[in-house]
Amino acid sequence: MTLDASPEAVVQRQLAAYNARDLEAWLATYAEDAKQFELAGKLLAAGHAELRARTAIRFAEPDLHARLLQRSVMGHVVVDHEVVTRNFPEGIGTVEMVCVYVVRQGLIQTASFEIGPPTMGRPAD
Repeated sequence: MTLDASPEAVVQRQLAAYNARDLEAWLATYAEDAKQFELAGKLLAAGHAELRARTAIRFAEPDLHARLLQRSVMGHVVVDHEVVTRNFPEGIGTVEMVCVYVVRQGLIQTASFEIGPPTMGRPAD
């Protein structure tokens, strides 16, 4: 069985693996030389080793969960607007994120993020 390699399907698998905190499945949606950036261009991580190190810390958070608010797809670019529940040093809270994924050949090549300020407290679902 082959997985759907459409950009939207790849990003959806990435989101599902993120919410399952399945690091290997999450990494499998990224190219070996993928890069993550802040939306303004600052490099956050390059390649699987750096992506793994950056994300393993996040996946250790017991309340981690990303809720998709909206998704737009234009060719090989997928833009997600999410609310992510996180465990901050001050306690549980949420951040809004805009995530821009560039998908080519069935893998995420680049991901750029704009992260809003934390809102403390358990989210109302």
